Amino acid sequence: MAAGKLKLAIEQGATFRKLLTYKAGTPAVAVNLTGCTARMQIRSAITSPTVLVNLTTENGGIVLGGTAGTIELIITDTATAAITWTTGVYDLEIVFPSGDVRRLVYGTVTVSPEVTR
Repeated sequence: MAAGKLKLAIEQGATFRKLLTYKAGTPAVAVNLTGCTARMQIRSAITSPTVLVNLTTENGGIVLGGTAGTIELIITDTATAAITWTTGVYDLEIVFPSGDVRRLVYGTVTVSPEVTR
């Protein structure tokens, strides 16, 4: 199965939360993410060496929901307030206990600048 394409929009200065559910099969059922880890990076361009945002299960930026198959992406309001860029690209990978890696989604990220500071 190919990775899905999803646009993300971050509001500068606000907490960013995005809840995804990983489903597979026919009919689609939630994939058990128990024992998995996840990682996601935002960069200005695919080839950029600079990571603008790094979310992982280890740093609390990604929370996996076990048998429910949920994946919650979290960026704190303090972290979004510090954003100085307006667009980027990302992808999200799930690492299974077997070591297999699944690129789940990818796409663009836009940041809406904060007015109230």
